[in-house]
Amino acid sequence: QVQLVESGGGLVQVGGSLRLSCAASGTMFRINDMQWYRQAPGKQRELVAGITTSGSTNVADSVKGRFTISRDNAKNTMYLQMNNLKPEDTAVYYCKTEVIHIDGGFHQFYHYWGQGTQVTVST
Repeated sequence: QVQLVESGGGLVQVGGSLRLSCAASGTMFRINDMQWYRQAPGKQRELVAGITTSGSTNVADSVKGRFTISRDNAKNTMYLQMNNLKPEDTAVYYCKTEVIHIDGGFHQFYHYWGQGTQVTVST
């Protein structure tokens, strides 16, 4: 079993910055791709940014130029640096990861979600 723990959320004023972290722990063979999602009240969960094992990234157009995703493979941790925050960035932010487990000699792929961390941007 793998646990994902997000941290770094909070209340910030417009134009401010926050850095989210997502730490994975537990028994696993390897972590593959990792993503940040967010869900605002009354809206569907949306993909914010993703990063592969090799460090290739993609970022949603709505946050491009303001958010940066990164990871530290040695620490099994992913980050989201959020700058120039806007009220529309207010949401619960979730991390998601694909993990490989070895089961009976075969690679088994599982997806895990964190519990979410609240980000609130005030005017």
